[in-house]
Amino acid sequence: MAGWPTMSTRSTSRSADVPLPSTKDFYRVNRGGGLFSEALSQRIGAVFALVGHRLGLAPTVLTLANLVLGLTASVTVVVLAEPVAAGDVPAWAVGLVALVGWQVAYALDCADGQLARVTGRGSPAGARVDVLCDVAAQIALVTALGTTAVAQRPATPVWLVALFAGTWMVNLVTSVMQAGPNAASMVTSTSLPVRLIKLVRDYGAVIFVAGLVLTVAPALTIWVVAAFTLVNGGFLLASIAFSARASLR
Repeated sequence: MAGWPTMSTRSTSRSADVPLPSTKDFYRVNRGGGLFSEALSQRIGAVFALVGHRLGLAPTVLTLANLVLGLTASVTVVVLAEPVAAGDVPAWAVGLVALVGWQVAYALDCADGQLARVTGRGSPAGARVDVLCDVAAQIALVTALGTTAVAQRPATPVWLVALFAGTWMVNLVTSVMQAGPNAASMVTSTSLPVRLIKLVRDYGAVIFVAGLVLTVAPALTIWVVAAFTLVNGGFLLASIAFSARASLR
């Protein structure tokens, strides 16, 4: 699509009354992500994209900001997991860092794509950086949740943490696959009941729940780990069955 004028061309286009994009323009090109993400994360992302556009930033700058913020929040949780479990550091303070940090980081992740699509500044290299940063940020997030679970309950089975880490990446793999020319969905309905059920797969909603648990009841983190292991593992098996059935037709 044709790009909107960037900061470098803004002054020269003023005389021609070329309209500059608004948050609605950025939100209009969002790629969804689920009910929660569309209602909150993508809307905040549109604001970040607008600010980035006005500052003349490349989409990759927002991508890297997402990485830095996400890593900072996760590393904070990891480093303070033991002090929180021992009662030396208030859980609500660390949890709040994670809750806000992860949400803002994800909004920036939404924003980089919006900025790239509206301004026409997307590139294969930028797309690769986006995926790689997502991988790094999610590895850190999984490490934070696993570390907290073990710190709160030292008897947490190693196999559970390993399964949690492995199945979590199903989210990222399937999201990348959905962007390709051979994308397909097992459930195509967009009805409200279906979208509510799909909240368990909505990344924005998932990290909200994770951050909320770390804030108010970190001892329950093991149940978050167990629940999402079941959800993601079940989705992986269902996806294999769905794709195998389609390929054998």
